[in-house]
Amino acid sequence: MGNADYVYPSNVECSHRVAIPPPQPFVKSLKYSLKETFFPDDPLRQFKNQPPSRKVILGLQYFLPFLEWAPRYTLEFLKADLIAGITIASLAIPQGISYAKLANLPPILGLYSSFVPPLVYALMGSSRDLAVGTVAVASLLTGAMLGEEVNALENPKLYLHLAFTATFFAGVFQACLGFLRLGFIVDFLSHATIVGFMAGAATVVCLQQLKGILGLDHFTHGTDLVSVMRSAFSQTHQWRWESGVLGCCFLFFLISTRYFSQRRPKFFWISAMAPLTSVILGSLLVYLTHAEKHGVQVIGELKKGLNPPSFGDLVFVSPYLTVAIKTGIITGVIALAEGIAVGRSFAMFKNYHIDGNKEMIAFGMMNIVGSCTSCYLTTGPFSRSAVNYNAGCKTAVSNIVMAMTVMLTLLFLTPLFHYTPLVVLSAIIISAMLGLIDYAAAIHLWKVDKFDFVVCMSAFIGVVFGSVQMGLVIAIALSLLRVLLFIARPRTVVLKNIPNSMIYRNVEQYPNTNNVPGILILEIDAPIYFANSSYLRERIARWIDEEEDRIKSTGETSLQYVILDMGAVGNIDTSGISMMEEVKKTADRRGLKLVLANPGSEVMKKLNKSKFIDSIGQEWIYLTVGEAVGACNYMLQTYKPNPKKNEAERWNTV
Repeated sequence: MGNADYVYPSNVECSHRVAIPPPQPFVKSLKYSLKETFFPDDPLRQFKNQPPSRKVILGLQYFLPFLEWAPRYTLEFLKADLIAGITIASLAIPQGISYAKLANLPPILGLYSSFVPPLVYALMGSSRDLAVGTVAVASLLTGAMLGEEVNALENPKLYLHLAFTATFFAGVFQACLGFLRLGFIVDFLSHATIVGFMAGAATVVCLQQLKGILGLDHFTHGTDLVSVMRSAFSQTHQWRWESGVLGCCFLFFLISTRYFSQRRPKFFWISAMAPLTSVILGSLLVYLTHAEKHGVQVIGELKKGLNPPSFGDLVFVSPYLTVAIKTGIITGVIALAEGIAVGRSFAMFKNYHIDGNKEMIAFGMMNIVGSCTSCYLTTGPFSRSAVNYNAGCKTAVSNIVMAMTVMLTLLFLTPLFHYTPLVVLSAIIISAMLGLIDYAAAIHLWKVDKFDFVVCMSAFIGVVFGSVQMGLVIAIALSLLRVLLFIARPRTVVLKNIPNSMIYRNVEQYPNTNNVPGILILEIDAPIYFANSSYLRERIARWIDEEEDRIKSTGETSLQYVILDMGAVGNIDTSGISMMEEVKKTADRRGLKLVLANPGSEVMKKLNKSKFIDSIGQEWIYLTVGEAVGACNYMLQTYKPNPKKNEAERWNTV
């Protein structure tokens, strides 16, 4: 016998014994862990057994994906991409101008940002459907964060230079995440966080458009609901009914066309063309009626010509360097989360794969290049990408077509936007933002997971009543808190027998299960680490106390065995091993036998190195809970406890 207090069931028939994996060198184990963390897709596998020339070609294709699909490009693809590119350009031009105003930047920057970055992405991006451009949330964040340090009206030149600098640091941060294979950081923005944050940001953006809809000259720089409402209603004497009527009419037109396109997907182009149609109609209306002389504000002169270089405008000196870096990192993370999520969604529809790390590198490079060519932050907006997808795009050439269309606009058509009313741009922004308020997703969260709903609403309330940054911080903090709770307070459940089977399941899920006399079966539902080892030790002790109290009240067979189902325990650290040793000591003091079922290879490896297996006996470790219960039942039938002995000597043979 391996233990003086117990007779081991060496003659119990078991199909298999749990094997102890052979020891592995620490360097090999560390290498495997790092590979699974940073290179789960094994990007180097395609280079194996390849001649040097082929490796060079594959390396170029990895960083420039267009080299992979360009040789297979056909005329049919070109026709589809031409239609898609022109269609998204009709949406990109008015949206670009609108979002630049949202960021308190010159409207022409919106067109600049729809020219150079799409060309870079077409060469480096791995998504066929993503349409690159500026987005409302990142524009709002840029305006809010930079506006805290520099007033865009009082010092427009410095503000503009800081916007370029923030874009540069956003690009550097995004590219570094891609090169260092740190894309998993973006995964900390949970679905609930994004739903709440986007809805809150969309609400704030809509509220900010009251300035354009009401025709106000001065408006608060705050983004919270209270500041916006106070600013709007404290200037009721300056409201311009002409601007309000015009804004409501165009907003109704935009919402109606979107509703029609949603009901009739074949007519998606109607909704896509609606913003540009609104700009054209609004400009004609103002030009013919001279409405700019009656309170309707217009864009004014737009500079003709392509993007001027802006590398010399980047600000790398204090005291503004800190705010530029902070703005770049925060907006860069939000842009990455949105762009990668959108790209993966459409890739799933067409059944192809996009590499998240490649996308980060592509986003980073297009923003670095953009910051040097008078562009501000760009990513893959959902609205533009959806139009690109519905228009039947085949490759990233649709981005090139869009960029060329914007280039022609910059060279020849910018004077036509002189009479474009700002209220039309506000209507375009509001119409686009309403689609980001996903109330159906919030209702779904409430039905499925109340904690996720709390995270979602916290992000929404934080953005609407505090600030965009506050809402983001609150949401991320709550999401991380939940992760910590999962780790620090893992579930342990009691398993019982499903009648007429050798299957053991959670009694909460299967209330008709039967007790196993004399045996307590517990399932640990998470890896055992320093963060949860103390809790698990105390919780297992409480399960034992509760089971013994139940047995005393019912008069059943006294508790003799505690089986721990460790199938879900993927790993264990030294604190966890210490916890297991303490649980065994607790069981020994109570005259109970600790039995393990289904421990994984990593767990067995560490339990063996720590000599815990020697102390418990390998014959008390089983592949399944059924085998462990069978062995314990055999012992209960063959041997019985002697109540006259103390607990350390309870077991005697019959």
